[in-house]
Amino acid sequence: MTFTQERQVTLFKPEGRMDLQGGNALSEKIASAVAKSEQFWVIDLAKVDFMDSSGLVSLVKGLKVARQSNCRLVLCNVTAPVRLVLELTHLDSVFEIFNTYDDILRSVWL
Repeated sequence: MTFTQERQVTLFKPEGRMDLQGGNALSEKIASAVAKSEQFWVIDLAKVDFMDSSGLVSLVKGLKVARQSNCRLVLCNVTAPVRLVLELTHLDSVFEIFNTYDDILRSVWL
């Protein structure tokens, strides 16, 4: 998993499976992120090819932490299998989802 923190954007890039192990790894990275008010958290799911309930739990926990820290959490590059899980659980209406990272940057800084 790649994790970068620059200016007001924190980028999380999980890879592979978002199951118990992958979900826990993401939760740990989110917990270790230094939350600053008004910060923007991006979870880039381009390299995630599978997600189960454990992965969903990590995303929801991340959203909760972001909101408590007055940060904005969004998803981008959601692969078809992951999008299906989000749609089936109706979480696609809870998360802000962008097609690409560039789309996020354009919407935030324009």
